[in-house]
Amino acid sequence: MAPFARTAQRFGAHARLVDPRGGRGTKIKSNKVTAEIPTTTMPLPTHVVLPMQQHIGAQCKPTVKRRDHVDVGTLVGHADARTTADIFSPVSGTVKELHKFYYTNGRNDVAVVIEPDGEQTVDPGIKPPRVHTYEDLLNALKRSGIVGLGGAGFPTDLKMDVDLSAIDTWLVNGAECEPYLTSDYREMVEHPDTICYALKTCLDLSGIKKALICIEGNKPRAIELLRLKVQDDPRIDVCELPQRYPQGAARVIVRSATGRIMAAGMHTTDIGCLLFNVTTMSAIGRFLQTGLPLVRRRITVSGDAVEHPQNLDLAIGTPIREVLDFCGLRTQPRKIVTGGPMMGTCQVDLDYPIVRQNSGLLAFSEVACAPTHTTACIRCGSCINSCPLNLMPIEIQKAYRRGDTPTLNKLHADLCMGCGTCSYVCPARQPLTESTHLAAAYLKSEKRKGKKFD
Repeated sequence: MAPFARTAQRFGAHARLVDPRGGRGTKIKSNKVTAEIPTTTMPLPTHVVLPMQQHIGAQCKPTVKRRDHVDVGTLVGHADARTTADIFSPVSGTVKELHKFYYTNGRNDVAVVIEPDGEQTVDPGIKPPRVHTYEDLLNALKRSGIVGLGGAGFPTDLKMDVDLSAIDTWLVNGAECEPYLTSDYREMVEHPDTICYALKTCLDLSGIKKALICIEGNKPRAIELLRLKVQDDPRIDVCELPQRYPQGAARVIVRSATGRIMAAGMHTTDIGCLLFNVTTMSAIGRFLQTGLPLVRRRITVSGDAVEHPQNLDLAIGTPIREVLDFCGLRTQPRKIVTGGPMMGTCQVDLDYPIVRQNSGLLAFSEVACAPTHTTACIRCGSCINSCPLNLMPIEIQKAYRRGDTPTLNKLHADLCMGCGTCSYVCPARQPLTESTHLAAAYLKSEKRKGKKFD
């Protein structure tokens, strides 16, 4: 019996679990107050902190020691594993120390702390890569430090190392559906040529015949500009997407742009698509043109506690404290989030650095973060109707609380992507996102142990 049918049998005729056509998402106030503010280049910080785990995969090991001199682009972290991404210095200066580093999830790491000398001397070994074949491109990107800059942090060279004969469409994700964040939008309007250069190069070398740059309809300037840039290349088109959260999620954007369905357990490559964030694509273009690895990025600094919301081009590893000092604060923030307000991570330490995956830094006041009162579920079905994957968050929460692993498996709890839609729409203010996220992690852990469920 199919998963949908099993769930309908277990929970009634109205159950819609993992209907592969997906749910509807929800409308969210965008708060993109920084959208039309040109990017500001932030001065060098007093020091940069470079954790060795800024990607999905194996943790890098420091390749430098205390008192070593480094230049911009000097390798400071490397691992021999296939799934990893090298880490490079964004400044020239002296390695101040290597110290133990703790993430907000409790994991520990080693961080390289570098004190800039202000010269920003580029490493003499930096030069544009010679790329003539797709294999050349993959080998070059392996040394670029580029990872998914939309938040995932998956190594780019590994994501591109696929069976090209099974791929017919390259998707560039410019949806940027999270509230407040505008860093991708500014990349599209400020560096469209770099994006197009990278995309055309990737198409030329891969032989993939079609590409779609996917942008939400609330960004008409970016849509118009990129359409103008690609009008002479019949392989590339710009796809205008409906404005609805979470439009940028892989399963949602693939269906919106191509009509293809990613069923449970599938990846985009299983349905003939490669999906890249638009800032990642631009980073590829910049690397191919200059040879400089990923050492800087743009982030959106916003939130009601920020005095001067803006987009900043800054050195990766800049401490949060110095970013907020540069932008100014209207009031003492109650909550600081890296990423967006729906899927971002709350920070507990202002000395924590901006890392490669961070596209935003948000500071919210006491008023914006006032705790809400949770009441009993009123069985309105809003969480189910709004889930982009048609999961059943309230039922997953109940099953998780009673430790009912077989039911969690039937409910496909491990498919939850933590988009936050269920908590956002819940009138009872139930902590559905948190519960479902925990349930997903628990179920994945049980499956890794080899447990089978009926």
